[in-house]
Amino acid sequence: MATRTDARIAVVSILFALDSGNDNALKNKDGIYEEKKIRNKQREFADNLLDGVMANINTVDEMIVAHLKDWDYDRIGKVEKAILRLGVYELTETETDKPIIINEALNMAKDLCADESHKFINGLLDKIAKGE
Repeated sequence: MATRTDARIAVVSILFALDSGNDNALKNKDGIYEEKKIRNKQREFADNLLDGVMANINTVDEMIVAHLKDWDYDRIGKVEKAILRLGVYELTETETDKPIIINEALNMAKDLCADESHKFINGLLDKIAKGE
């Protein structure tokens, strides 16, 4: 049975695919969900997150850019960007506890990204969570 963590990973993979130029990623999301056994409530959770990120992508990206310090947005890796987009959306638009959101993002970054990426993601999401 899939967890919310699995649902978030699926959303990140779809966001990554879109950012990588796969215009069919949204059309193929059901296949991704099925592959990861994301069903029922977890599927609804994933769809809500994905739809929310996509509906607010410009605002989310602007918030990321506004919190970057001595870093160019275009230098952020695609996986890191997908994790940040999901994290920022969840922090600003959902009722999920902020520590849970940040912890989930950090765990994904540790598993999916370059060695030091989790520190960058932690710092940026922490600033946003604190309203800095």
